[in-house]
Amino acid sequence: MQEQLNTALLVLIVGMLTVFTVLFLVVQTGRLLIFLVNKYGPTPQAIKRPVKRQKAQPVEESVFSKKKLAAIITAVDIVTEGKGRVTAIEGMK
Repeated sequence: MQEQLNTALLVLIVGMLTVFTVLFLVVQTGRLLIFLVNKYGPTPQAIKRPVKRQKAQPVEESVFSKKKLAAIITAVDIVTEGKGRVTAIEGMK
């Protein structure tokens, strides 16, 4: 009985060490591959898409001055790359 327990324990330890070693090699190989690709691989080119500018809907001018409205609309247009649109502006109370 003692000999069977020793054999089972030995198989368990060898199996766990084998799994640990294989996983360690997989992780290290992955890290090496990432390092080599980042260092020697081609750098991605930035894709420049044409910006479609849309005019925003007119907003009620009685709440804000024309300069403030123009600044807000321009900021939204720049940040959203022409995809956003100002539909309403509400003052803080």
